[in-house]
Amino acid sequence: MATLILVRHGRSTANTSGVLAGLTPGIALDAHGAAQAAALPARLAGLPLAAAVTSPLQRCRETLAPLLAARPGTTLHTEDRIGECDYGDWSGRKLAELADEPLMKVVQRHPSAAAFPGGESMARMQYRAVAAVRDWNERIDAEHGEDALFLMCSHGDIIKSVVADALGMHLDLFQRISVDPCSVTAIRYTRLRPFLLRLGDTGDLAGLAPHGPSAEPTPEAVAESSDEAPDPAGDGGDAVVGGSTGAQ
Repeated sequence: MATLILVRHGRSTANTSGVLAGLTPGIALDAHGAAQAAALPARLAGLPLAAAVTSPLQRCRETLAPLLAARPGTTLHTEDRIGECDYGDWSGRKLAELADEPLMKVVQRHPSAAAFPGGESMARMQYRAVAAVRDWNERIDAEHGEDALFLMCSHGDIIKSVVADALGMHLDLFQRISVDPCSVTAIRYTRLRPFLLRLGDTGDLAGLAPHGPSAEPTPEAVAESSDEAPDPAGDGGDAVVGGSTGAQ
């Protein structure tokens, strides 16, 4: 089946100011984030993309702008279900300030039970995002074939929740996953199970290009044919709500 390329938006003004942006309008990329976005076309140059899908928020659209300019034939679709988590009353507040909220411990340690005041629950966030991914995967597969690649530009918590689902991880473990701004995460959904091909990758992506008929089978293809998954290869601090800042 089709391979999903998940891109987190480039570093934003909210990331650098330590603000939980959520659905707040007008959050743009900062200068570093714009540079990250400008480098994205070269990183994806060897990958034929059947379609690009974006969160409706400005920072995601700005991240894809250089890629779309470099590939004028690429169709862009907007998907509300991969928009940022609705943090409700927390939106626009400083993360340092939110650290003292009792709910933050729930968000970090039991996110499946966390619901933001005036916003949505993290379980609902994951449900809608995973549903969107699977719907688009089926659509791309049907329209472009099982070797097709398509791209989605979304947000830290959204991508982490999709990865957790692909790995069969409970949502309560998703804070162990980290995806930096403008990093690439790739998931291939096969008939039997998904395979995580990249996680938070900020380097070369040529290895994700489709292989011709004469190429060696990929590990996930071998595993699927034998119905055995590949063998798998200390706790840190709390994860940043909304994803890591990538401020370095």
